[in-house]
Amino acid sequence: MTVYIGLDIGGTKFMAAAADGEGELIRRARADTPLGLDEGLDLLQQLVTDVSDGAPIRAIGAAIGGPLDWRRGVVSPLHQPAWRDVPLKVIMEDAFGCPFYVDVDTNVAALGEYRAWQEPPSRLLYITLSTGMGGGFVIDGRIYRGMGEGHPEIGHQSVNFKCSYPEGVACECGLPDCLEALVSGNGIRRIYGKPAERLEDGEWEEVAYNLGQGLRNLATIYLPDVIVVGGGVAIGGGKRLISGARRVMDEHLRLVDVPEVRLSRLGYDTALRGAVVVAMEGLE
Repeated sequence: MTVYIGLDIGGTKFMAAAADGEGELIRRARADTPLGLDEGLDLLQQLVTDVSDGAPIRAIGAAIGGPLDWRRGVVSPLHQPAWRDVPLKVIMEDAFGCPFYVDVDTNVAALGEYRAWQEPPSRLLYITLSTGMGGGFVIDGRIYRGMGEGHPEIGHQSVNFKCSYPEGVACECGLPDCLEALVSGNGIRRIYGKPAERLEDGEWEEVAYNLGQGLRNLATIYLPDVIVVGGGVAIGGGKRLISGARRVMDEHLRLVDVPEVRLSRLGYDTALRGAVVVAMEGLE
């Protein structure tokens, strides 16, 4: 039996999985991300070898932080300082003799969420709230790409926000008013002095309000059928975050239809399962 390999190459952990011809995961592995580039590449190849377990590999799909050139497969993930202009596609295809595809992790995760539906919506917007904030937009099964095939940075919009400690609002991109600075894990720590899992109800209300204002903007501009929210902060916030954000979005939307908003159904495996989809379908 031949297998497809999915890779989630994160700043803190690597995850790998082998899938059969139907996309069902049959073996998986996980390891902490090494600091060095050579150690990271060696570990990545070892994980592929481990999960393939001697079976021929049809193709490999990978999710990684940006920026990157998805056509050439050259990556420079911000959260892995040693990885700069790495020709990952060439390296992996030389090592395993099969096609290798890589894209921004939120694009890959969006594909994973899209394929998880039995009858997928035409337009699905995926948002991740974790260390930072990002998103991917899938239209009829294809990733939306902007000017110059760029990746839209939905976390770097400005919103009319509420915050008890406005002096703590500062985005890592250098601007003072990005949505990411209000609702991401790093932003929450900076504002409230604690991780998201320790927020009190009133603090979650502020985060939900700010996220809802961002959803309002995205719904107005993109007109998605469904908005799916995932990532560690979203999973931790659960229904109170999603319900609160949805309510704020509903109250402030005008002129356009209100999209469905739901929590990710794939949890922490969204990018990994999306990487398997990319291995099976390729990228366009």
